[in-house]
Amino acid sequence: MAVSSKGVALRLLTGALLTATLCGCSGGDFGRTREDMRSDDMHRWLGTEVTGSVGLRASEFQLTDNERSLRDFAYPLIEPPHSRPAWKSVFGDYSAIASPWRQTPVFDRTAYGRMLIDEPHRSHTSRYAQLMDDVRNDLLRLDPFQSSGAKVVELDKKRNASLKFISDLSARERADAVARMEENALIVQWVQQSLHRRVASYRWALERLVLQAPDGLAADADRLINELEANANAPSAWGPQQRGVGVALSVRG
Repeated sequence: MAVSSKGVALRLLTGALLTATLCGCSGGDFGRTREDMRSDDMHRWLGTEVTGSVGLRASEFQLTDNERSLRDFAYPLIEPPHSRPAWKSVFGDYSAIASPWRQTPVFDRTAYGRMLIDEPHRSHTSRYAQLMDDVRNDLLRLDPFQSSGAKVVELDKKRNASLKFISDLSARERADAVARMEENALIVQWVQQSLHRRVASYRWALERLVLQAPDGLAADADRLINELEANANAPSAWGPQQRGVGVALSVRG
């Protein structure tokens, strides 16, 4: 029996709707993360990643509010600037990032600048504006992270001092406490090293902009980059680093 064109179209439409429905079950509309996939501990994986990358075990303790905030504020600072296209930032989900102690190949400080220069812009001044916006965004994100980090570092000092006074402390409890302090210290170092990388990337980009399209805006951009670098290098903003934890990285690329 012949099938009308309307019948074929209806079947195709039904199949398309069914496919879209099934895809939506796992990824949400347009690839967005489903709300029921989000959780307060959605950045807990940072601790597992950072400890595993240097051969340490992650703590099984639940995250405190301050530790959760530390991880939430850390993520946007460790994700490379403009590492995802704009459409994915709107429709797609973020992904886990390898810690700097696991990343290969070696960091490329030219990647950001090449992207900035190669992308279509109305004028060279818009490239300077984009660079300055990216640095300002880092400065805005850095303040709450450092505030959260200072609280975590101070409380970890108290946690460490209290270990010898806790009665019936099991070996597992001690190991989890130490592992959590190592996690927190490594996350702070991860952000600190990411900022050094950002500064190197921004400075390389600014040098190429000055070379290709000199403009008075370069001085403003340079002041912002220097401010970010000063914040990244301020010891008082990061607290004492845990001895023996972490590995130095080069940012030259």
